[in-house]
Order: sequence, then C-alpha cells, then structure tokens
Amino acid sequence: MMKISARNALKGTVKSVITGAVNDEVTVEVAPGVEVTAVITKTSAEGLGLAVGKEVYAVIKSSDVMIAID
Repeated sequence: MMKISARNALKGTVKSVITGAVNDEVTVEVAPGVEVTAVITKTSAEGLGLAVGKEVYAVIKSSDVMIAID
C-alpha cells in the first residue's frame, strides 16, 4: 500500500491525457463533474502507465491555499 506525507490525496479516474513534447497534461475526475488537472513530465506519465479510465490519486502538496471573492 502506498504511504505519503501529503494530506490531500484525492482518488479519481483519468479522464484525459494530452501528450506534449516534454510534459503531459493529465485530467482526473475526483467526483462527478469535479476535475483536477496536473502537468507532469512525459516520462512520469509513461512510467505510471497513465491512460483514460485508470484509477489514480491526485496528490496535492501546497504550503499556501488562497481564497478569493468577487
């Protein structure tokens, strides 16, 4: 089982992988209609075997979270 120190690990399903020359853009649906997109290296995407429909975790590690209003 994977263990990680990050507090925010959202389980979801890969909805799309857009491959670039160096990086890939990976969109993960974490709940119906709720998506998280990450840009990771092409090498990492290949190493993880990412493909549409694969179950993954979107792991968010951040020291700052900003809130805004209009």
